[in-house]
Amino acid sequence: MFPGKLPLRAAIGFVLTVFLACGAYASGQQDAAKTSDQAESSQGQGASGADPLKRPLTEKQKKANAKSLHQEISKTYKKWLDEDVVYIISPEERSAFKQLSNDEERDNFIEAFWQRRDPTPDTPENEFKEDHYRRIAYANEHFAAGIPGWKSDRGRMYIMYGQPDEIESHPSGGTYERPFDEGGGETSTYPFEDWRYRYIEGIGDQIIIEFVDTCMCGDYHMTLDRGEKDALAKVPGAGLTLNEQMGLSTKADRFTNGLETLGGGQDMQIQMQTKEFDRLEQFAKLNRPPPVKFKDLEEEIVSHKIITNLMPFDVRADFVKVTSDTVLVPITIQIKNRDITFTNKEGVERGVVNILGRVSTLTGHIAQTFEDTVTADIPAELLPKATDNSQVYWKALPLKPGRYKVDVVVKDVNGDRVGRWSKGVVVPDFADDKLDASSLILAGTMEPVPAKNVGTGMFVIGTTKVVPRVPSADGKPVVFKRGQKVNFWMQVYNLSVDDKTHKASATFEYDVVEATTNKAIVHTIESTDKMGNIGDQVTLQKTLAAANLNPGIYRIEIKVNDNISKQSVGPTATFAVE
Repeated sequence: MFPGKLPLRAAIGFVLTVFLACGAYASGQQDAAKTSDQAESSQGQGASGADPLKRPLTEKQKKANAKSLHQEISKTYKKWLDEDVVYIISPEERSAFKQLSNDEERDNFIEAFWQRRDPTPDTPENEFKEDHYRRIAYANEHFAAGIPGWKSDRGRMYIMYGQPDEIESHPSGGTYERPFDEGGGETSTYPFEDWRYRYIEGIGDQIIIEFVDTCMCGDYHMTLDRGEKDALAKVPGAGLTLNEQMGLSTKADRFTNGLETLGGGQDMQIQMQTKEFDRLEQFAKLNRPPPVKFKDLEEEIVSHKIITNLMPFDVRADFVKVTSDTVLVPITIQIKNRDITFTNKEGVERGVVNILGRVSTLTGHIAQTFEDTVTADIPAELLPKATDNSQVYWKALPLKPGRYKVDVVVKDVNGDRVGRWSKGVVVPDFADDKLDASSLILAGTMEPVPAKNVGTGMFVIGTTKVVPRVPSADGKPVVFKRGQKVNFWMQVYNLSVDDKTHKASATFEYDVVEATTNKAIVHTIESTDKMGNIGDQVTLQKTLAAANLNPGIYRIEIKVNDNISKQSVGPTATFAVE
């Protein structure tokens, strides 16, 4: 047994050491080893007070111990590092994140990461973070080509620098008149795009990025060589530049003059070579993470106080997949004009409403906040007719799957009335291994947006402006007048793709059912076979004239059948026609 003076820590370590060293011996031999080691322990402690069982660690043991001290980064954090912020995180930040040892430290790091990039650090919302996830969603929807859109060169530039100011697109290639600085003359090209940014901070003015699809497969890659798009570059006698047509140079000269394979004359080649380092420097800067920056933007700070004079309003929350662990949650707030106090100024009636929203976890941690002012200006003579109309506000918040509490407070500034809405919501987990769908949105307005507004702005989801109809708090369905259009919007995720054809195979059934009789008034079926090149995600957009329906209550049922995985989803929504 252990001597009384042996410390408990040493005793435990002693037993483990003996067990590991002498596990193959008989019990009598183990006891002898214990007695010998204990004697040495007593002598060592009496002489120096040091722990006699502490042995110098080998280099291998040190590495093993260091590895055990750092928990393995979970799938969620690895995805955040290697997908969500892969293009905007600095090398120093990446290195620091990998050194963190537990999830609490990682959560704090991620929160600080976004705070450092918040252009309005004095306000609750983080516009940089919200815009970043919108860019990822847009890239996935528009730049996929055998790989997810965020991995493509166009997706990478879009995520890092946003929508270009101008795009010169040649999606089919074909005949191309070269500008003089590319040698002039006519040739035929592969598909290519030129993106022009008027200014990119840290890089410069009038930045042009060229992407070329040399494989003719939709995979546009970023190039330094403007001559790479020339499909006739290696065809003798075809696609000659002006100098080549006049015999002042040959096609072979294109491939011996430095960075770009452009067929200009000697003067042009000298000019190009002087700019090579500028182009290389620009290319290198474009591939670096954007600098962390702060911008001073003026924004009104709205204060609120809760009083008993309640103001009614309605709220709905929708869910749209951005990445495998990030969901865009649009919050739509609808306020009737008759509940807003209007004041007359120079013949115009103005109503002002302040809105404050907060999303918190079940533990009370604030995940998102938003604060804004909604102003309605209506000519005085039209106000009586506009009382039944509404003001609609929309805020899209990126959230991780899980349970949250959403609190919204609105204040009628002129009337000093305040209303509060509070509800728990479950943000779904759109896992990659199951067929799933976004919210089925009934929209009063659904229309494509201009290219410059894609992915940004109120009510914009991807390339479409979708203004949801919000059901009233009393449980009544949304209402469409007979002269209006009933719009349906929904996205489907994780359709299986055939290994041989690399295409999805699914059907989409649409039924508009009269609620009282359960009779299908409208029934249509679509198939991916007739919808073009559909990948694992598809957006469904349908419009129905309310005039074709008798007044009453209806239910839209959309059933998606994946013919490959044999999975199905069937969301529904209820509406009324008056």
